[in-house]
Amino acid sequence: METDKWGRRIRAFRKLKGYTQEGLAKDIGISVSVLGEIERGTRLPSEDVLLNISSVLGITKAELTPPGEESV
Repeated sequence: METDKWGRRIRAFRKLKGYTQEGLAKDIGISVSVLGEIERGTRLPSEDVLLNISSVLGITKAELTPPGEESV
């Protein structure tokens, strides 16, 4: 699995929904540096983080999952 695919999708949905990294990180309960690592593709998001991101952004986890990728 390529972590950068997850990061690009998370960043795209975050921007689409009007969130800053700081705002989204605060709402999902992680640090800005961790969210930045996820978006840059240097860290794979955990299942809990993916569920929290989906919930806060008002999208399904399936929408967040990159095409052709299995869930984390």
